[in-house]
Amino acid sequence: MLVIEKLHYRHGERVILDDIDLCVAPGEVVALLGPNGAGKSSLLRCVNQIAGRHEGRITIDGRAAQSMTPRELARRVSWVPQHTGSTMALRVHDMVLLGRAPHRCPGSSAHDRAIALAALERLHLQELAMRPLDQLSGGERQRAMLARAIAQEGQLMLLDEPTSDLDLRHQVAVIQTVREIARTRGTAMLVAIHDLALAARLADRLVMLAGGRIHAGGPWGEVLTPANIRAVYGVDALIGSDGGIPYVIPMGGMS
Repeated sequence: MLVIEKLHYRHGERVILDDIDLCVAPGEVVALLGPNGAGKSSLLRCVNQIAGRHEGRITIDGRAAQSMTPRELARRVSWVPQHTGSTMALRVHDMVLLGRAPHRCPGSSAHDRAIALAALERLHLQELAMRPLDQLSGGERQRAMLARAIAQEGQLMLLDEPTSDLDLRHQVAVIQTVREIARTRGTAMLVAIHDLALAARLADRLVMLAGGRIHAGGPWGEVLTPANIRAVYGVDALIGSDGGIPYVIPMGGMS
């Protein structure tokens, strides 16, 4: 569904992404890991064609992303940014309905409303549907933006820190929702996330970035190693699993 070849992105004199090759298959969840400044958000923005000029080739469902109009891209790619803002006066229902905008045509309003309602229900947002976004907590806004992306029905979903403002219960709910959508719709998922243990539970494959380059990639057991975490994050860590559930415990910085 997504093929990235030799992606290079520079901001001024600073190289943000260098020689990135990455594929995401339909129904696959791939998590982007790395410290602040590693290039995770920039990679998502390049795929979504909002990062500015970059070199290399990005193909979505067999088409070059650079050749698509904004509407064509929005029909294929659902996007959840890291920062949703707190001043938007739109109601939650209306924000979620905006996800249908790329698909709308005369006579489709009832169908669009049904899809938006289903997305609200999936994220347990019915009681907040008529509330303005600027009256919600950060976590509630985050769930509303995810509901909008679900209603958009893109073949590729780009999620930038989708669990960062959520409590534990809603983190688990979002993980389950993302995995269910990938499985039932065949949606390809590319997710930037800081929580390493949560990423291991969420994703089929992890890609660890460092300095704008891919440092490691593969199943969590191959990527989340003490050597990789020491090299990329500069800390020692205890890594294992309990009943098949992975954990990562930082043990302090390197001496």
